[in-house]
Amino acid sequence: MRAAELRAAALALTGCFEDFPFGEDISVFKVRAPSSGGEQWTAKIFALGNLDATPLLISFKCDPELAPALRAANPGITAGYHLNKRHWNTVDTSAVDAVMVLEMMEDSYDLVVAGLPKKQQLALEWSAYVVKS
Repeated sequence: MRAAELRAAALALTGCFEDFPFGEDISVFKVRAPSSGGEQWTAKIFALGNLDATPLLISFKCDPELAPALRAANPGITAGYHLNKRHWNTVDTSAVDAVMVLEMMEDSYDLVVAGLPKKQQLALEWSAYVVKS
């Protein structure tokens, strides 16, 4: 998977934007509901990595019950680099199928949005456990 594809997929998610709080070389993808009435909501990180690096490594938030199983099943998935290893996985996109990378990104996004207040979830028009066809 190429960096441009990864960036486009992330930015296509509702409420997502790219930020660089850790320097110009680290892309951080965050989600925040659009604010209304002057309300300012905090953005939450769901993915981050150096999109110019080779190999392209990207970290995703993951269900702590699922994270070890993903790592055991695929050598391209490791414990989150410089992150809470219980909640984050780092993915080598050259070693993991592009479809799986995108699914992990969507799962990370869903996990983060599920932790937002209901008001923000509604503003994002998000609902839990959306069935994929």
